[in-house]
Amino acid sequence: MRLGLSLGYSGRHLDLPLERILLAERLGYHAVWTAEAYGSDAITPLAYLAAKTERIKLGTAIIQLAARTPANAAMSMATVDALAGGGRVICGIGVSGPQIVEGWYGQPWGRPYYRVKDYVTIMRKIWAREAPVTHEGREISLPYAGEGALGVGKPLRSILHMSPVPIWLGTGSEAMVKLTGEIADGWFPMGFAPGMMKVYRPWLEEGVRRAGGGKRVEDIEIEGRAATIITDDVQAGIDAIKVNRALYIGGMGHKDRNFHKDAMIRRGYAAEADRVQELFLAGHKKEAAAAIPDEFIDEESLIGPVARIKERYRAWQDCGITGLTVRTSQDEAVELMAELARVNERRAG
Repeated sequence: MRLGLSLGYSGRHLDLPLERILLAERLGYHAVWTAEAYGSDAITPLAYLAAKTERIKLGTAIIQLAARTPANAAMSMATVDALAGGGRVICGIGVSGPQIVEGWYGQPWGRPYYRVKDYVTIMRKIWAREAPVTHEGREISLPYAGEGALGVGKPLRSILHMSPVPIWLGTGSEAMVKLTGEIADGWFPMGFAPGMMKVYRPWLEEGVRRAGGGKRVEDIEIEGRAATIITDDVQAGIDAIKVNRALYIGGMGHKDRNFHKDAMIRRGYAAEADRVQELFLAGHKKEAAAAIPDEFIDEESLIGPVARIKERYRAWQDCGITGLTVRTSQDEAVELMAELARVNERRAG
């Protein structure tokens, strides 16, 4: 199984763990992934890493759709790919939530399903350079002809000759997973844990059926993600992760529209998700973290002594994903996961 290294987005200060990234590259990791929320962006660090690395794929997991027009996203990703030598960039896209879309980016939430579909279509037209780009979409059109337009917009073809960049989507709801199967090259399943593929696979199958052209579920890269902590104190490791998960489940989204909470519900924790959100929004953040069941965290993570991680890794290996992104602050965890995934043996083969 291919491995990725998650960098996430910055806190108060931007600090890319370059030595850990270079270690992952030496160990044969497939990709390093950046992210963004409402601080550091996800694309600029990849340009820096393009100059510091040689082979590892440079991906976003994810860029927020509302942060850029599709043309700007296509230009930015193609530029980084050119700087990196070509064939190294993966564009992961997600919609974020309405609080950030409208509150931070000043964009309408609109209809995310059609917005994503238009966005991806326009990006691929730009990279293809088959003709000056035009697109009549339900949410996004080129040239723009809406409110405030002068009506003189001109279809254009990219000056830069671009190679197509794989597009992966971060989705979780039934409609959006079906869309992923239909239009995407890869998928970041939201809130995934081993055992969830039985829920998701029928949705992916419907998506690839809509795509036609012989596309199969097996043609889609599926990237799980696991927080990985080597420790003798399993409970302390679980508790450390709960703090961040409580933030997302409880507060990363409106009370009535929180996709992280929805993902917890899909995994069978509906009552617990409601309680976490209730406590968090009431200002009881420690209590919200404590209300998350230990098993919920344990299912989606790899925590404990080396022997325990090795045993629990088997579930990830057999769960239907094609890659696993490791989220860790430990170099020894990066090395352990390379050993478990046998990435060096795969490269040698």
